[in-house]
Amino acid sequence: MSDQNETPRAEGPAAEPEAGASGFAPTPDSVAATSAEERIAALEAEVQEMKDRWIRAEAEMQNLRSRTQREIADARNYAIQKFARDVVEAAENLRRGLDALPAAAEDEPELLAKLRHGFEGVERSFISLLERNGIQKKDVAGDPFDPELHQAMAEQPAPEGVPPGSVLQAWTPAWTLNGRLLKPAMVVVAAAG
Repeated sequence: MSDQNETPRAEGPAAEPEAGASGFAPTPDSVAATSAEERIAALEAEVQEMKDRWIRAEAEMQNLRSRTQREIADARNYAIQKFARDVVEAAENLRRGLDALPAAAEDEPELLAKLRHGFEGVERSFISLLERNGIQKKDVAGDPFDPELHQAMAEQPAPEGVPPGSVLQAWTPAWTLNGRLLKPAMVVVAAAG
């Protein structure tokens, strides 16, 4: 007795499994080995890509740390630049006041001598305080003209023995804040010829 729901089996060449490129049918073991090798290669490539990304991210973070430290140091060193420029103006005014006093003489009144000595002491103390805070005064008379440090206000014929381009007279000194120019020196320069 045969079951009527049974499907007939195909016989002949159509019933054979398909052959692979080599003419042999791939076995489950060979399919698993090939896919495992491909999977390992894909995972190794992914690991290498992740390692490259990690190295780049670490380098970027190090650059960011360095840049931030530089910016913080600059902020510390130069945050007072506007205030320092104003304080330097006060120091120059104190010097102008001292220069306006009459020259010291033996027969001058005692009060004038005491005032002069007092103001000179204040000026020394003030300049010392500025220097302790990174503000340096540079007297430039006799130096070669440097456009980075000097501002030429006038030009005069060079006297004998003075090379052209030298600073003949400084109306004000140059001031720097931690090595950076704060205020250029106002100078008179020796002209050529």
